[in-house]
Amino acid sequence: MDTLKVRDAKDVEEVVRAAIANEQPLEIVGHGSKRNIGHAMTTNAVLDLSALNAVTSYEPNELIITLQAGAPLADVLALIDAKNQQFAFEPMDTAPLLGTAPSGTIGGMIAAGLAGPRRIRAGGARDHLLGAHAVSGFGDSFKTGGKVVKNVTGYDLCKLLAGSWGTLSVMTEVTLKVMPKPEAERTLLFRGLDDATANRAMTAALGSPFDVSAAAHLPSQTFRAKADGLGDLAGEGEALTLLRLEGITASAAHRAGSLRELLAPFGTATLIEDVASAALWTAIRDVLPFAAGGALGAWPVWRIVCPPASGAVLGTQLARETGGEVIYDWGGGLIWAALPPKGDAHGPALRARANALGGHATLIRAAEEVRRNVDVFHPQASGIAALSERVRASFDPKTILNRGRLTRSAAE
Repeated sequence: MDTLKVRDAKDVEEVVRAAIANEQPLEIVGHGSKRNIGHAMTTNAVLDLSALNAVTSYEPNELIITLQAGAPLADVLALIDAKNQQFAFEPMDTAPLLGTAPSGTIGGMIAAGLAGPRRIRAGGARDHLLGAHAVSGFGDSFKTGGKVVKNVTGYDLCKLLAGSWGTLSVMTEVTLKVMPKPEAERTLLFRGLDDATANRAMTAALGSPFDVSAAAHLPSQTFRAKADGLGDLAGEGEALTLLRLEGITASAAHRAGSLRELLAPFGTATLIEDVASAALWTAIRDVLPFAAGGALGAWPVWRIVCPPASGAVLGTQLARETGGEVIYDWGGGLIWAALPPKGDAHGPALRARANALGGHATLIRAAEEVRRNVDVFHPQASGIAALSERVRASFDPKTILNRGRLTRSAAE
């Protein structure tokens, strides 16, 4: 396979134009940490952006950072952490789940758009993307957005790039909002709640005035495999329900106490603070109980988004019908499901359940043979699919960029 390593946006333009002329589609990679999400692509040429790795500008006082797309995510997180700042949407590290090296890039973070537990309060990656420089499937550079929040006129194109998995353009540079890290965090831990009761507790917490920033539930069977970050909490084999509050220390402590009183009918909550709390939420963000190196590493893993109030019903049905295991995040609105190996990864039944509730499901981890037989990304209704195709064609009419990644039909 030919690997074309570019040095700047001009190189990207030239590579894309040559690909158009030769009718040779390109696979877009930074460090390739998420290459196993999606369908195998119909190409033998790789556009490697890893050399586009500079921090163009960082203005901590203005809460903005501009980066080239190949900048290593770990390095960027360390840089902003040194200024006591963060990406508020908690970008997921897919390395433990996929069994790859922890080598994600900023471009991959935006292209995948996989946000963590704080998504319910802070929004997703697209909500923090202020602007981007990119090269379209015409081989032309374009700029969208800018460096301030309120500068959008007309179409806010950069929002389309988030979650597009590299099918609309090749991002070369992005500008993102950063936010101050909270001074303190407190997590309330309830033990032994069943899925439905936990769903009610999370709903009550998120509907309270106490500004809960994350709500998750791990059923007891999740702990057949010990997960890093959960420490000894899983040792008793009980289900865990977790609620996080963040802010200045006095506020976080006061709100945790008030929330504990409000939720007293659900049981007595244990309080977990700061470093231990952060480790817990990292484990949930990166789905460590289902890690590739763990007991369930050979099982396919689905990411299901549904109405939060329906989460417990859907998760319980899936676990019962398949013998699989689930983890709930986003107050029940995000379900991670590890299901026993099967040729179709239980896809048809799972998607029928998700569709009935107005949800959608993405197959995040599965062998390539399984991904050939199953739609990795949720099939869209005909009207939405037609609109999506018109949008894609307006960026990349020859389907040069990541052809076949999102749909099986394009790859066959």
